[in-house]
Amino acid sequence: MRRKTVRRRRNNRSPRWALWVLVFGVVLTVGGAGGAVGLKMTVAAATSSVTKESLLGSDSATDEQRADADLDGAKNILLVGIDQRPDQINGEALRSDTIILVHINADHDSGYLISLPRDSYVEIPAYDNGAQSFAGGKNKINAAFAFGTRGLTGTNALTHGFELLTKTVKNLTGITPDAGAIIDFEGFKDIVNTLGKVCMYVDEKTTSIHIGTDANGDRAKPYVINKDGTLNRKIAGVTPNIYTKGDHCFTPTEALDFVRQRDLLENGDFDYGRQRHQQQFFKAIINQAVKDGLDSPTKLPGLISAFGKTMTVDDGGIDMADWALAMATVKPDDLVTIKTNAGTFNSESIPGIGSVELLSDDSLKLLQAVKDDKVANFLLDHPAFVSAT
Repeated sequence: MRRKTVRRRRNNRSPRWALWVLVFGVVLTVGGAGGAVGLKMTVAAATSSVTKESLLGSDSATDEQRADADLDGAKNILLVGIDQRPDQINGEALRSDTIILVHINADHDSGYLISLPRDSYVEIPAYDNGAQSFAGGKNKINAAFAFGTRGLTGTNALTHGFELLTKTVKNLTGITPDAGAIIDFEGFKDIVNTLGKVCMYVDEKTTSIHIGTDANGDRAKPYVINKDGTLNRKIAGVTPNIYTKGDHCFTPTEALDFVRQRDLLENGDFDYGRQRHQQQFFKAIINQAVKDGLDSPTKLPGLISAFGKTMTVDDGGIDMADWALAMATVKPDDLVTIKTNAGTFNSESIPGIGSVELLSDDSLKLLQAVKDDKVANFLLDHPAFVSAT
């Protein structure tokens, strides 16, 4: 018999956040003083190192439709985070670590970030990537990306993984994304390294399971972690890094470590706590980029280059400068971050798959509201879905 439990399965992969939106936040600020021409020049510089691919696949617009694409009406962007650069993918199944649906309303004055939990139990369509086929069936949503990548390498794996995930999101929500992007961890690390530090408020005591110090003061791993990502046991003699509640200015290593944590959060909110911290960090890094990057002629080129190198993008046939102009009125601090299931775990154990997260009826209504461009109305009736950031 299936047993519903409070989900406590650990997963410790690093978050790869919505850096495409971050890039737009930066270039909008840079271009603001120079008008549309200055913005287009800045976006061109920021995106010169971006890899552009057809990620959305057969569910995207045709070549003729892409040629006529415009930015009228509501827009949806699918963002996916992974652990590896394209040249590191060697035919193994590659699961998406972070899945975010960005919704811009029809008036282009409101933006929403909807995180889709990676263990959401969904129907994945049948798919053949040319190397291996998948018969279709229910599984965790991040498995869709994996089934699309099996047996493929490099960019070919990314495009097929993203295509199957796009089909899965469309099957779940009825939404065909207008654009999409894949963000890798190493690129994110480069951004933080370029900034040097990121300052933010930590809202709960957070204990690291990845970084600590031994009796000699040397860096060491404080916990043994099982192959499936679950926490095994603490290592004797190693003191873990602890990020106390309050204001912190993180080094690159500390920042990336902090936003990975979910197991030993003080409030015990696991994945939703990690999502909240990622959302807080996302806004903090934008503000840091604006504060320390845009006023520094020596730092800005490296910062823009680091942004660009993080991404593989399908712009849906619309120039990225035009995307930026269309979203000029959506400021970073105005982005509304949304948690599915109102932040409450709703898990079930599925034979052969393990612990999965079931999307509540209200979460499905949220996704319908995204499709109908009525997210604001939904949130008025469901304020618990808004993440405190």
